[in-house]
Amino acid sequence: MLFEKGFSSMSHDSFLSALVQQLGADCVHTGSQVEARFHTDWSGQPPVAPLALVRPRSTEAVAALLRLCHQHRIPVVPQGGLTGLAGAAVPTPGCVALSLERMQTIEDINPRTALMTVQAGATLQSVQEAALAAGMVFGVDLGARGSCQIGGNVSTNAGGNGVLQHGMMREQVLGLEVMLADGTLLPMLRPMLKNNTGYDLKQFFIGAEGTLGVITRVLLRLRPAPQAKATALVAMPDFDAALAVLQRMQRHFGNSVAAFELMWNSFVQASVRWQKLQPPFAQAHPLLALIDVDGKDEASLRAAVEEALGEAMEAGEVVDAVIAQSQTQAKTLWKLREAPAELNTQMHPPINFDVSLPQADIGRFADAVQAAFDVRWPGHHSLFFGHVGDGNLHVSTDGATVNGECEAVEAELYRLVGEFHGSVSAEHGIGLHKKPFLHASRTPQELAAMRAIKAALDPLGLMNPGKVFD
Repeated sequence: MLFEKGFSSMSHDSFLSALVQQLGADCVHTGSQVEARFHTDWSGQPPVAPLALVRPRSTEAVAALLRLCHQHRIPVVPQGGLTGLAGAAVPTPGCVALSLERMQTIEDINPRTALMTVQAGATLQSVQEAALAAGMVFGVDLGARGSCQIGGNVSTNAGGNGVLQHGMMREQVLGLEVMLADGTLLPMLRPMLKNNTGYDLKQFFIGAEGTLGVITRVLLRLRPAPQAKATALVAMPDFDAALAVLQRMQRHFGNSVAAFELMWNSFVQASVRWQKLQPPFAQAHPLLALIDVDGKDEASLRAAVEEALGEAMEAGEVVDAVIAQSQTQAKTLWKLREAPAELNTQMHPPINFDVSLPQADIGRFADAVQAAFDVRWPGHHSLFFGHVGDGNLHVSTDGATVNGECEAVEAELYRLVGEFHGSVSAEHGIGLHKKPFLHASRTPQELAAMRAIKAALDPLGLMNPGKVFD
């Protein structure tokens, strides 16, 4: 890797002494002082103890750290909430792990301009709560909201439940403050939607997984909070019908369709069994969709949703449906979608996939995966579910039902992703885990362009080395 070419002859002890002298002993942790949680993330990648863990409280301290690491050729691995599923935050041997968890201040929120400025270590939940207190909403939501950090969300271009309505994390970011590998500050916190002054540099760092620099502050876009929400659980005969229902709802309600979560019967049955839930309908159906629609008045909104679903029933797109009559009932319906929280205890181990495909092909892709796995691993237990309205499909296979052949399962599924011209990572990034499969979604020319950007912004290869691509 690039950084290996430039390592200083300076001993680690001397480097650490200089680090403590510049940043203070309170910020620098070594050896047994580094808690085990900083050795890896949620990806299941093998833990690695860093040379040091640094937990700064300011942009200036981050800059000082990066200047010193650059001077002595020490690699840096940025860490957010450590909730990543691809291994991007796992330390590299001999690196400094840079935790942003102490930089969690929400610096400013302005409901009139619908903007919020936060430090990168602020948790997603704290941002959501601050937005709600100001009568606004933040457009990204995901299960790790209480632990994941905004800087990590930006670095992985997080998705989650709100993408259909608001877009990925990229669409929520109006500005960034970034530190390059040598400590150079890029002050890009400009609060203008229209700003065509050359390259939009902040875009390079969104989704880069910490390989180009360290995000220290973020200028976020907010939206007005909806006054009402209607939730429906809808049963459909096939995937084409599901797409027809989505299109019908969007014709009726436009961008107010906030969620369209699709669950194949394999997923529904597992969720009911694992969580000891009541089956949602008297009989099983091939596909169920959880649909959220925003509006101004709950009663009128529910009536409008009922009318739209009635039309869908007459057209044969829907075979059964239930509309929540309260937010408590809505939470009960959404409980069905929470089965992924049980994967780690119910599958041994779970082999999880986060892929995206051309929307029209998702049903055929799911059928192709099921058929291919049936041939090679008869009796396998695989679940299919996803956001689907934004092209995102999740697949989870029980490793115990495929003879523990996890790598072969991954190779087969990603082969099919390539055949369908999809993406091997819809939301979770590449990190360490998906590097071997990146070629299925990126051409050699695209990879060469990515490496050229890396070489230009981080010529010594010190920023999160070995992640995304070698």
